[in-house]
Amino acid sequence: VQLQASGGGLVQPGGSLRLSCAASRSISSLDAVGWYRQFPGKLLRELVAHITSGGSTLYDDSVKGRFTISGDNAKNTVYLQMNSLKPEDTGVYYCAADRDIVAVTTGDGVDYWGKGTLVTVSS
Repeated sequence: VQLQASGGGLVQPGGSLRLSCAASRSISSLDAVGWYRQFPGKLLRELVAHITSGGSTLYDDSVKGRFTISGDNAKNTVYLQMNSLKPEDTGVYYCAADRDIVAVTTGDGVDYWGKGTLVTVSS
């Protein structure tokens, strides 16, 4: 499965962006698809949110109430709607997918990663 992330850009604090993760084939066969972010100057990627094939979602505490992850099986695409953006949300966002939800939750052993898309929140 190839993943293509898009939708990043420059936005002012309080603004919104929608990221898209388009898969080369059906995402319904995958246990989970998630979004990770890598902060500037950091090597570690941190889980932002993931969604399972059953529609369950998980969010990092820092984005609860501001970000929403959703999937469109017909388009093989997972979205991350980001509202009320803060400067500390700045980073490179990656989508990840696997048949193992644990892998997507931990980031360890993930089978499929997309290339990152840069989100910059600045006035």
